[in-house]
Amino acid sequence: MPSTRFLGSLSTPRVDITIDTGNLFFNHALEGFLKIGSVAATRSIAEDSFKAIDGGKLSKHCLERSLKKMCKEGAYWGSVAGVYVGMEYEVGRIRGTWDWKNAMIGGALTGALVSAATNNNKDQIVSDALTGGAVATASVLLNYLT
Repeated sequence: MPSTRFLGSLSTPRVDITIDTGNLFFNHALEGFLKIGSVAATRSIAEDSFKAIDGGKLSKHCLERSLKKMCKEGAYWGSVAGVYVGMEYEVGRIRGTWDWKNAMIGGALTGALVSAATNNNKDQIVSDALTGGAVATASVLLNYLT
């Protein structure tokens, strides 16, 4: 019986940004902001472009709304990422070790901070802190598998 095989590899693109503010904490936070902010902005513009093409209408109002949404999404997710990366870095610096626990603590602190900034109640802040810690820990542990 004939068989076929596919050999190859798939790798993700890697973009490195070097920014020197003179402070490692700010370097990490700014790098996280720029990387994730640009991803969020790109996602937003791609989503709005699809909606405009699918709907068959493209107007000045549609473009202005898309630009505002792109800036808002990029700034929001970039800020969240900058806070998380900065928290994770500082936790590692304070603990003196670099492991998954830094991600857990950084994610929990970021979840609580973002939740408190959006004026949620105490129960929601605790829930968001647990979620942030769990998601950050899972992402680090998944990277260990690859």
